[in-house]
Parts: sequence; C-alpha cells; structure tokens
Amino acid sequence: MLQLHLTLELARRIENAEARAAIETAELLDSQRAGTSAAVEHIAGGSAIYCGPDSPVTQAVAMGLDGPVSDHDMDRLESFYRTRSETVRVETCPLADASLITHFRQRGYYATEFSNVFAASLLDGGLPALFRPELPPNTVIEMVPSDQLDLWTLTVAEGFAETFPVTKEMLNVMKLFACGPHTECYLALVDGLPAAGGTVAMRDGVAGLFGASTLPAFRNRGLQTALLQVRLERARAAGCDIAVSLARPGSPSERNIARHGLQTLYTRVKFERDWK
Repeated sequence: MLQLHLTLELARRIENAEARAAIETAELLDSQRAGTSAAVEHIAGGSAIYCGPDSPVTQAVAMGLDGPVSDHDMDRLESFYRTRSETVRVETCPLADASLITHFRQRGYYATEFSNVFAASLLDGGLPALFRPELPPNTVIEMVPSDQLDLWTLTVAEGFAETFPVTKEMLNVMKLFACGPHTECYLALVDGLPAAGGTVAMRDGVAGLFGASTLPAFRNRGLQTALLQVRLERARAAGCDIAVSLARPGSPSERNIARHGLQTLYTRVKFERDWK
C-alpha cells in the first residue's frame, strides 16, 4: 500500500479544504438567514470563521501554514472573535510556523482538544482494493436528496447526542454544511428506518469523510464500515486523489477508520483563549 508522507504542501491542501467547507457553510448561513452574523476573515494564511456562538464551525483553520504569524495577525484574529463575544478557537496543524505557538504561549492560550487527521491516497497503489461489505438484512445505503436533508441532519445529530447536545443551532449548522455545493450526504436505512449517516465533501481533489454517526439502537452492525466504503468509492470515482477523516484519539471512529487503511498523518491541537 502506498504510504503518504506529510509535507507542508499536503498539510495545506488538507487544512484549506476543511477551511473552504467551513467558509461555504458561513456563506450559506449569510445568504439564507436574513440579519445573520456569519462572517469570515482571512488571517495569516488561514481563515477565521464565525457561524454563531459556540457553533462547531466557529473557529480558525489553517493559520500559520504560509509562514510566520505576526502580532498584527494575532490582534486581527482576537479582534474578530472578541467583538463577537466569542472564545478564540484555533485548530492548529503541527506544521504551522513555530511563531504561532509562541503567540499562544505569550497570550495565554490553552489546549482543549486533540484530533488525529487520517489520510490515504486514492491513486493506484493507495488504499487496498475497496470492498462492499455484506449489509445486515433489510439494510440499504442511499445518497440523500436535497428535500430529505432534515432527516439526515436529525439522524446524524442524534447519533452525536452522547457527545454533543442536539440544539437547534447545531441542527441548522449541520444542515447548512450538508447543503454545501461540494458535499454529498449518505443515509443507512434498516427496515426503512434511518439508522446511520455520513458525508463526503470533495474539494480540490481532497475527499473529506465527515459527519458520521450511528443511532445507539443500530450500532455494532457494520453500518459505519459500509458508509465509509460507499464514500471512498464515490470519492475515487469523482477523481479525488486523497481521502481525509478526523477522529479523536482512541475513539471507536478512529479504530474503524484505521481498519480501512487510512493512516494517521498528523495530530491537530485546538488552542483557545476566552474573555471571561
């Protein structure tokens, strides 16, 4: 199997693809909801995104991958969030310029979350031959049409409920993400009932495998394995050369992703500074 080697160029592709997905979510929010406070500002090679208070999309991504980060850059970042009464959250790639970490230390930031970035080449010699696992009886996996995105959103959100509270704001943001111009959503149905879901977001040859969860009553049936395979097949057919997924270290999601041949490419750290 072809092993990927982490380079600055590859890290930029992965981080910028995620930033673009968040930017598109903010743009959709701004266009669909009158008077929205959604905003984006490009800072130090990355993007600061605001999609409402405590939204999972409200954070900065890809900063420091184009070179040193200045005091002026940090002032702009902090002003962007402070004027919105929001904690500064920065998803930080380990290949970001060291000046960014220095600023975090000097300005009182603290680490709040770690996530492993998994990746695999979809070119010949990359992932092992894709297979379609046998599904449980009466189970189908379908791409969700735009008029059924509410069902997909509620299913995936409830699958996350043990980790994140299912709020109206969370549902709104998830649906906006699902409506992105480069995003496809998939739903696993068991006996006609929604059981699990996931997305694939394809930008600039990078296929992001995100938004995957299973309702508690349908777990341990291989549904996420099947959803992952379907999305990998779709990404390869669409011409993507890299597949990427995120997982918390030691989580069931991480184990499932690793079983499919995606390698841990790097670990990101979320740094925060609040104003309380």
